[in-house]
Amino acid sequence: MASMRDIKRRRSSIQSTQQITKAMKLVSTVKLQKAKNRAEETNPYFNYMYQTVVSMLKRSGTIRHAYLNAGASKKKAVVVITSNRGLAGGYNSNVVKLVTESGIDKEDVKIYSIGNKGKEALERKGYEIASDYSSVIEAPVYEDAAAICKQILKAFQEEEIGEIYLAYTHFKNTVSHEPKLMKLLPIEIGDTEEKDESNILMNYEPNDEEALDLIIPKYITSLFYGALVEAAASENGARMQAMDSATSNAEEMISDLSLKYNRARQGSITQELTEIIAGASAIS
Repeated sequence: MASMRDIKRRRSSIQSTQQITKAMKLVSTVKLQKAKNRAEETNPYFNYMYQTVVSMLKRSGTIRHAYLNAGASKKKAVVVITSNRGLAGGYNSNVVKLVTESGIDKEDVKIYSIGNKGKEALERKGYEIASDYSSVIEAPVYEDAAAICKQILKAFQEEEIGEIYLAYTHFKNTVSHEPKLMKLLPIEIGDTEEKDESNILMNYEPNDEEALDLIIPKYITSLFYGALVEAAASENGARMQAMDSATSNAEEMISDLSLKYNRARQGSITQELTEIIAGASAIS
């Protein structure tokens, strides 16, 4: 059985840890409110942009364009959005698992990482890290998404990569976050659930190639930005839940150690009384 000193030292250590987890929970709660508002404001645009572009391409007839066909390269670019810090439960590991279990051979994958945790985990598993944009996730802005999109589309046009995927965490609500893997290029028109009964073909002005050269980069940038905002909200939600659980577990451990300490103290007092009584009996 542990001594009273050991129990007291361990209880003190857990109390210190509990203070840290409480503070981290409060910080995450404040950050979550801001990130949640941004995600809720961005989400409709994020969804409508995807539905509009796919619907438009469904009614475009047969169009030959680089963005609509897989490139000659077998390499696949995967933009992986995780966090720069841990202590967020399974937030980072779920995204990494989504990539590693996607069925895509890691020899054919080039990782464009946003977040140190995803980069480090995938690097350990032998994945090639093509670029790292970890600083972007701290405060996502549209300009950052545009810069990332420009670099990746350049690699696509130069046939360094043949397909582009996005792995991120979709923010449903404060307690529900879903890791997702989306194929961005080449665009798969059959992915949408929208039913378009119209047989009217889409007309482009001045021509379809110039129009798609303008539309597709904005489409990809919008999806990147929406994913960044949702990932930031999901990260803070996951960290808030993890710190709340850690605080509750610490409270249970402190209660258990307090009970053990009181029992040990009671046993020590009883032993001292027994020794005093025995000594008094021996003298008399």
